[in-house]
Amino acid sequence: MTKVLILYYSSWGHIETMAEAAAEGVRSAGAEAVIKRVPELVPHEVAERSHYKLDQPAPVATVAELPDYDGILFGTPTRFGNMASQMKNFIDQTGAHWVSGALTGKPAGVFTSTGTQHGGQESTILTFHTVLLHLGFVLVGLPYTFKGQNGVEAVMGNSPYGASTIAGGDGSRRPSEVELEGARYQGRHLATIAAKLASPGVDYAAG
Repeated sequence: MTKVLILYYSSWGHIETMAEAAAEGVRSAGAEAVIKRVPELVPHEVAERSHYKLDQPAPVATVAELPDYDGILFGTPTRFGNMASQMKNFIDQTGAHWVSGALTGKPAGVFTSTGTQHGGQESTILTFHTVLLHLGFVLVGLPYTFKGQNGVEAVMGNSPYGASTIAGGDGSRRPSEVELEGARYQGRHLATIAAKLASPGVDYAAG
């Protein structure tokens, strides 16, 4: 069975919720979904004072396990138009995979969140894509066959680069149904592509 990792970082639970929706999409494609998160870098007492969501059940991933999956969907909130430092710190430890080509040919995508409607969702995903290309991943976005991103009747995230949600300036807004459906669609889309790419006997790292 195709095995997809949903690897995320979430301070206040918005990306955690999107990760769960993405996992639903992966399973709907007949693949196994594994949800894990990257380690927190903020000291515990600071996270408590900042009201971080500290009861997230997803286990913490290791860098060593990444090649075990047929595809990876990354979730990160936006920090000044880029991925969160917790996620970047984790990926910066994948040098051995870069050298060996262990991740080459695997599909990967990104979903994100921002506090405001134009708070850097697209720049976060696009700059994340640069890192994934260096590691040899095949990029998977949220194509316009997902019709939910076409409407303008309501405030919402989502773009062809990946699913996204808007948290609101105080973090009180939770992912809407169309944003969750975008995450499900992207998870299903990535799992379908992963199954096609994970053909026996194909060695992408060999070029």
